[in-house]
Amino acid sequence: MGQLPFPAIVGQDTLKSALLLNAVNRDIGGVLIQGERGTGKSSAVRGLERVLPERRVVAECPFGCPPDDPTRQCAECRERTTVEVERVPTPVVDLPLGTTEDRLLGALDFERALNEGISALDPGLLARANRGILYVDEVNLLDDHLVDLLLDAAASGVNRIEREGLTVTHPAEFVLVGSMNPEEGRLRPQFRDRFGLQVDAEAPTDPERRATIIEVAEAFDREPDRVRERYRDEERRLRERIAAARDRYDDVSLGADRRRRIAELCLAAGVEGNRGDITTARCARALAALDGRTAVTDADVRRAVELALPHRVPNDPFDDGVDLGDLAADRFGDATADGPTDHPDAEDGGRDDDDPGTGRNRGGSENRRDDGDSTVGRTLRRLRDFL
Repeated sequence: MGQLPFPAIVGQDTLKSALLLNAVNRDIGGVLIQGERGTGKSSAVRGLERVLPERRVVAECPFGCPPDDPTRQCAECRERTTVEVERVPTPVVDLPLGTTEDRLLGALDFERALNEGISALDPGLLARANRGILYVDEVNLLDDHLVDLLLDAAASGVNRIEREGLTVTHPAEFVLVGSMNPEEGRLRPQFRDRFGLQVDAEAPTDPERRATIIEVAEAFDREPDRVRERYRDEERRLRERIAAARDRYDDVSLGADRRRRIAELCLAAGVEGNRGDITTARCARALAALDGRTAVTDADVRRAVELALPHRVPNDPFDDGVDLGDLAADRFGDATADGPTDHPDAEDGGRDDDDPGTGRNRGGSENRRDDGDSTVGRTLRRLRDFL
């Protein structure tokens, strides 16, 4: 049957925004998605593949090396005298819980080593995920040994395999996306901190929204090809929007005053290290770029704080802790001070009056969660129009 189109997923706007921001800037560091089963976590991640822009790669390279950047190429690509270029889809690679070390890292081809005298690699999941997305469902249940290997690769951007005196390395730059049900186990703190953003995926409590989810699912069950065709133009617009945001990102300015206020907020929240500060700044710039702007606003920073800092604030069971919303409002104004970031997958290319992160519209009033809601209503009307 295939995968439900990314724009057809009802609700989960914060989750979808976090995924799109990582599509704009891989250095944000991925997304950790928390939520109970059946809330659309995996559907959103896998649906992202159809809206990601294609990659330019060195033809026939198993790692998808970029043709114009030797510093990010494997040894064979760097030694090529002529480079043929092709465009291929950006992969979303699943890492199953039962994966072995050889399946993750790849295995050395000893037959070629003995016969040809070269260190050859049978590529693994990290090779397939290079310059793409590596998705781990139930990431909190992943074997600790594999977690250590992922942490090493994510930190260095290189996969290194050593067996029987032979060594092979290749680039392994990927966006790590993990989903988990917190009731099934905790995530190691050092692993949680590696995720740039964290979002909670919750089942909606509004009956109309839940009814819309049923209608979308039934329509896709009956006529999946027709549903995919209906959303093909929206997927194309999202791809173009992501590509434009990537081109724009380096031109997005974040003033010295806002950088200082981000640092002050992180200090006040008790965030350890500098990763939270840096990720908040990158996320705010990506929000502006995705919105078609070249300057960060206070609304961008507030939204970035909601995504980048909750999992980095110390959790003391004997203390009520800090309120990130209050800290952000003190330093960047409340949610009605300026226009919030537009919805990332609105039908008109992202210009929408609703802010999925705050549940408020530009006038500051609470959004109505009924058939006219910006996301649910649009999805429901589209399905009724063509079915």
